[in-house]
Amino acid sequence: MQLKNDYWYFKKAVPERICDDIVKYAKSIKDNMGITGDEGDPETLDQVKDLKKRRDSNVVWLNEPWIYREIQPYVHRANKNADWNFQWESSEHCQFTKYNKGQYYTWHRDGFIKPNKHDKIRKLSVTLSLSDEKDYEGGELEFDFGHTDPSKERTTHKCTEILSKGSLVVFPSFIWHRVCPVKSGTRYSLVMWSSGGSFK
Repeated sequence: MQLKNDYWYFKKAVPERICDDIVKYAKSIKDNMGITGDEGDPETLDQVKDLKKRRDSNVVWLNEPWIYREIQPYVHRANKNADWNFQWESSEHCQFTKYNKGQYYTWHRDGFIKPNKHDKIRKLSVTLSLSDEKDYEGGELEFDFGHTDPSKERTTHKCTEILSKGSLVVFPSFIWHRVCPVKSGTRYSLVMWSSGGSFK
């Protein structure tokens, strides 16, 4: 699929007080180890070790209407402004993610061209920065627009446009991306996916 724009960002779009409210609310809920895909929670030490080779972070799932009201208008705007015009129906639960020192998420895609077991396709992904860039080092969101094979050498692009708290980026869910290891401090983010039927 050829794209006119690979991603669309909004700097300092969500007010800092809303970002702080999301962090405060999410921290009041017990977090869990982040998993990948449709996997269940790992049950053995070997499964944990295998998972942490790909992803090491802590997550809380949120489904609060006030959060969707803040973010979904930007999904609509980006979808139009970037000239994707993907048809999507709903957004999944939001994932509040905490990356402490040394934590990361290796190369992955959030969605694929084929429908999942619910007959839906993740079409648009959003990452909202909930931390100020001075609160952590490393942990950059990085894209790879040139390759579809994760075993090949990559040409990467760091999404520095969303370092400021309240900034967010919207991108097609089939694009490869990762979160680089955090070198110091803690990075908080909110991820949301908007899904719909097959691409037409």
